[in-house]
Order: sequence, then structure tokens, then C-alpha cells
Amino acid sequence: MSDQRRLIAHLLRRSGFGATQDEIDIACQNGYDATLRSILNPGESCHIPDDVIQRYHSDMHELRYGDSSAAYWLYRMISTQTPILEKIALFWHGIFATGYSKLNNARSVLNQIDMFRNFGLGKFDNLLLELSKDPAMIIWLDNHDNHNGSINENFGRELLELFSMGIGNYSEDDIKEASRAFTGWTLGNIEYMAMRASKDSIWPYGRIAWHFNYDKSDHDDGIKTFLDNTGNFNGEDIITIICDQESTARFIARHLYDFFVADEEPVPQWNYTEPKNPEAVDELVKIYFDSDHSISAMLEAIFLSDYFKQSEFARVKCPAEIVAGTLRISESIQSPSDKIFSSGNITGYMGQMLLNPPSVEGWHEGTEWINSGALVERVNFASSEIGDISNPGINSLVSRIIESIQVTKSGVSSDELIDVCAELLGAAELSDSIKGTLVNLLDSEGTITQENQTELQNRIVYLLSFISSAPEFQLT
Repeated sequence: MSDQRRLIAHLLRRSGFGATQDEIDIACQNGYDATLRSILNPGESCHIPDDVIQRYHSDMHELRYGDSSAAYWLYRMISTQTPILEKIALFWHGIFATGYSKLNNARSVLNQIDMFRNFGLGKFDNLLLELSKDPAMIIWLDNHDNHNGSINENFGRELLELFSMGIGNYSEDDIKEASRAFTGWTLGNIEYMAMRASKDSIWPYGRIAWHFNYDKSDHDDGIKTFLDNTGNFNGEDIITIICDQESTARFIARHLYDFFVADEEPVPQWNYTEPKNPEAVDELVKIYFDSDHSISAMLEAIFLSDYFKQSEFARVKCPAEIVAGTLRISESIQSPSDKIFSSGNITGYMGQMLLNPPSVEGWHEGTEWINSGALVERVNFASSEIGDISNPGINSLVSRIIESIQVTKSGVSSDELIDVCAELLGAAELSDSIKGTLVNLLDSEGTITQENQTELQNRIVYLLSFISSAPEFQLT
């Protein structure tokens, strides 16, 4: 595989959920820089249309339940032509973690995911403002119970601790003053909606989603002092002050590096653990301010950097990445199918139930994704999908592998066949022990000649299935 092709495949894995060899072909024709521009300026998603999905899944008219709503999002991940939008939504979903378990209203959580698609690549101030008005977040962190004269600090605290600045960069008084500024940021028609949003109306409308309302009469209009700034602040003013802090730029830069470059330590350790690449974080902080807080500009700098280009397979795939990525390779779901439900549920078995994070802190990622139970689920799912040649993507992949190898009079080199299978499957370079085991297994089965195409196909499928169960397939 050429250096350019390897680099573009790396970019497509990190900015999305991997790509087929045909998609990589197109990207290689366009070149790295043009492909990156296309990624960061996405057009129409062109995913499986909602009306087609709803024709086959009546529950997805209502999006009442967490399971079917997670499956609905998975449809987008595996069929979209703009995977960066789903990837950035997944990124923010892990930071601004909001869950069905408390809300009991999947439509509102999906509305939040859609907000991440619309604002997740733009100016951080705008994203934080939309988050503060998001009904799912208001319920999740109880800001509807944050009143003038009787503040609730939940949202104000997490806004500073987990959403923007990180521990150690603000005081308890700053939390109280921020909470005062967000009084009156609530839900519309709250008494009625509190009842209707948890009950089921006539099909196909399901539970009614909440909507934002600013109640001026419940807003604390007094003078506030926040992060050494004093004034009659409302929520917008608090967000402006937060987004102008270097600690905010550093916090977001480290999150972006962790998700798109290389696994960092869990967020609770950041206050006393240095970043893996302090120079990269410093560079991203500068770009944050130079670009007027643009997330897209920070991502562009990441994807053009040497440290990104040298970071192949430095991250453990999260469950959503391994499930969506494997399904994009296999192409086993190209239209509505009941298989989407088992595929959606399996992310939960691996430790990441979409739309239902374990807490406001989100998921701990990196090597913490891997434990004995989750690893079994990951291996079984991937090897089952990849080892089925009836899946269109696998059939195409096998043909591509056969075209890429040399079949001499003495047969096919086991060593070469293994390398080509691993490269085209998008796995990291296999360890000597795993590769040696595979060479011995293939050689013990005898020589494959050009005339024996069926046996060659069988061995390739076996190799692909084996490699997808290896540790190297768990990395991206």
C-alpha cells in the first residue's frame, strides 16, 4: 500500500468510521488536502431516508424507546456520505453526556444529537449557547429547577467542570454566579410538558419533545461577579466569558487530541496529569483564539499535522466505531433491516449504549473499553460480519485482495496474503506471534494455485475473520 493511500485511509477512519476500498480509491484520486477540505465542508448526508426507515420500523415513527432510537442513529452512521457529522456528534455526546435513563424521552436526546451535527464543527460559543438552551440538557442537569432566589447549581457546575474549563480553573462562587445567570432558562409550558413528555400520545407522534423557553420573570437580574468580571450577566454573557478563557481552549484542545489523535488519560486525571503532547495542545490553543473559537479550524490543524499523520492505530476504537465501522466494511445493512436492533444493542454490551451514557461524565475511553466481557462481544461481532462472504462488502473485499496478490506457479505466498488482508481490512500491522501463527496455519493447509479460486477465497475469508478478532483490529 502506498504512503498516500495509507495516510488517506487513516484520515477516513479518524474523521468517520472507516471506508471501503472504493471510497479510498476516490479519495486518493482527489488527494489528501482536497479530501480533507471535503470532509470539513460536508454537504448533504444522503443517508437512508427517514420515510424509508419508518416504513419498515413503526417504532421509529415515535422514537419512544432508547433502543430503537440508538438503532436509528446507527442507521445514520453506517449509511451517511458525510460521516464527519456523525463523528463530531459522537464526540460531543461523550462530553456533553445526556441520557435516556433520566429523561425517558428519546426524541429529545436525538434532537440534541442533531444540534451537535448542526453546530459541532462551528464556533464553540454557539455550540455552548445551543447546549444551554437544549431541553434534554435542561432536564438532565435540572436547570428547570434553577430559580431566582433558589438556585440549582447542577448545570452551572457541570458547565464549568465538564463542559468547558475543567477542575481548578474556577471557584465555588463562580459556580453560584453562573447558576444565577442561567435562572429563567427553562422549558416552555413546563407543568403540562412535564406530564406529556413522559406519556404516550396517539401513534405515530409518541412522547412530545420539550421546547426551550426563557422566563424573564424568573431570571435573577442582579449584579454578578464571574471569573473576575462584574455585571448584570445573563447566560449568554457567562458563555462569552467562559469561551474567552485559555483554560477553555486548553480543555477543548485536549479533548480533540484525545478523540481524534491518541488516547489520553480519563478526564478526572487531567488536573494533575500532563497531556501526552503538550506542544500539540499549545498549538491548538493558539488556533482556537486565532480562528475565533472554531472547532473546524482546530480539526483542520490536527488532520494536517505531523503528529496526526504519525498516529496510526494510537487509539482504541470505541464500541460505536467498531460496530459502525465493521458494518460499513461488510455493507450488510444497506436498507432497513431488523439486524439494526441487534447491532445497536451490541454497542451497549461492549460498554457504550448510545443515547444513554452512564453519568454526566460520559464514558471513560481508551484501554478502559477493553475488558474480558466487552472484548468477547467485540471479537464475536467483527469476526461474524467480516467472515461472511455473502455480505456485499466482504465479497468485494475478497475480490480486491485476489487482484492485489501475486499467484505464481508455486502458489500464493502466505506471508504476502496475510499482509494484504490486514492492510485492506484496515488493521494495524500484525504482531510477529500472530502473523507466525497464521503463516503456519496456511502453510499446513498446502499450496494454493491460481486454478483453485474457491480455496483461495475460503482462505482469504478465514484470514479476514481471524484478523478481525486480533488485537490489531481493535485500534484505529
